Amino acid sequence: MKYKQEIRANTAARWWFGISAGAVLLLLASFYFDAAAQTWMVENQSAGVRRFMELASRFGDWPAHVALGVLLIGIAYWRGNKRWVRIFTAMLLACALAGIVNRVVKISTGRARPNMQAEAEWSGPSFSSSYHAFPSGHTAASTAFFATLAFASWRIGLGLLAIPLLIAFSRMYVGAHHLSDVVGAALLAGLVAYLVARRMLVEIRDPKSEIRN
Repeated sequence: MKYKQEIRANTAARWWFGISAGAVLLLLASFYFDAAAQTWMVENQSAGVRRFMELASRFGDWPAHVALGVLLIGIAYWRGNKRWVRIFTAMLLACALAGIVNRVVKISTGRARPNMQAEAEWSGPSFSSSYHAFPSGHTAASTAFFATLAFASWRIGLGLLAIPLLIAFSRMYVGAHHLSDVVGAALLAGLVAYLVARRMLVEIRDPKSEIRN
């Protein structure tokens, strides 16, 4: 029994090391490709696509996610589905926590947005929204919200991760964020979503991901 526990512990440690190393490499790579991504965004602008991206960006911030979460909680409560009330509550909590952590990092780093002409890209602590590029708040809120759903029910939540991907792309397309801003936000929010799901949803996870009481 003790031998099996040690094997499981070692396997978990290897998984965490691999995931952590992969996340660090991904973030470093995103910084490396920042300039190329920004150049591509500038050179591939079109009026129609930009209007769509501005719309996606406008509705991709935390108020829309909170409104959706509250609505879903209300529907689940009205139908007497305690399981989904808990899942939707966890999604809201993850969104809020990711937003708080994101705001602290954003203010502390003071990174200039791509559409800003600044002498220094990183200015240090700043309360100016013009220097709140890293990480992306929109991406963090949306990723935390839908990643929590994916951890609770992967069959339902996995496809919906396209929403935070679209929001992240829209934030780069409108010139509000660098590639590394949205990648950093997604990694941060993914960690928050995992911790919230592990704390709140571990006892109700269903491998078949069926919506039921």
